[in-house]
Amino acid sequence: MDSLRFNLRQSPIQLKARLIRPRVTNMSNQTDPRPSSSAGKIQRLVLNNEGRTKLNVDPDREFYSYPRFVNHVDDRFISSLTELYRNQLRPGSMVLDLMSSWVSHLPEEVKYEKVVGHGLNAQELARNPRLDYFFVKDLNEDQRFEFEDKYFDAVLCSVGVQYLQQPEKVFAEVYRVLKPGGALIVSFSNRMFYEKAIKAWRDGTEYGRVQLVVQYFQSIQGFTQPEIIRQQPPGRAGGGGPEKPVFNWFMGFIGLASTPDPFNAVVAYKNFKPLYE
Repeated sequence: MDSLRFNLRQSPIQLKARLIRPRVTNMSNQTDPRPSSSAGKIQRLVLNNEGRTKLNVDPDREFYSYPRFVNHVDDRFISSLTELYRNQLRPGSMVLDLMSSWVSHLPEEVKYEKVVGHGLNAQELARNPRLDYFFVKDLNEDQRFEFEDKYFDAVLCSVGVQYLQQPEKVFAEVYRVLKPGGALIVSFSNRMFYEKAIKAWRDGTEYGRVQLVVQYFQSIQGFTQPEIIRQQPPGRAGGGGPEKPVFNWFMGFIGLASTPDPFNAVVAYKNFKPLYE
């Protein structure tokens, strides 16, 4: 099924945007004179079938069918994420914001050539002032992006990686659309929609989830060694006591975080890490 793509240049709020048939690059019938490469291929599967399961097996589009105009992390987390983007993303970059919503947390003062948003709720995405256009797609059903190879300078995935049932395929597709030296920045806290997070994430510790994302990167040949950024709230140095995932999910669901959000991010680059003066 074609994904929905909306141009937000003329009216960022209007939902009656023009439907654009996506461009699909089909290389299957073309002869590529370049030598074949294993870069970007899935080297191994990180998750087993059980680890990919969710408690709520209804289609994700139904779960996200109504908009949630709230922040899913606290101000401390958002500040850390914005600062990370400020340091990692160069002005004039082409950016893909995966699993986005009505906010992208990009630094307001930085101008990018284009910011493309992806998500499951068109109303949320239409409210996002940083998006030039967006498309709606369920990555658990279809992991293919309708963009040509080496299109983006950076791909972002904020507080959404815990819902991916086919993370290896998604990371491989991100690799394809990144330019050489382009970055994939994955950030997350300990909050989640518990019934929609995969079992491997629900059952993991905070440190274990960081290592799980590291393995997602390592499963794709060609990404650089992942870099880990972690910031613990005051009083949680060393990881704190045992986690209570169901309790944390319930408190987050009713809008009351039991503790300040920890900030976790994993960053890797396609082929090499660029050096800028």
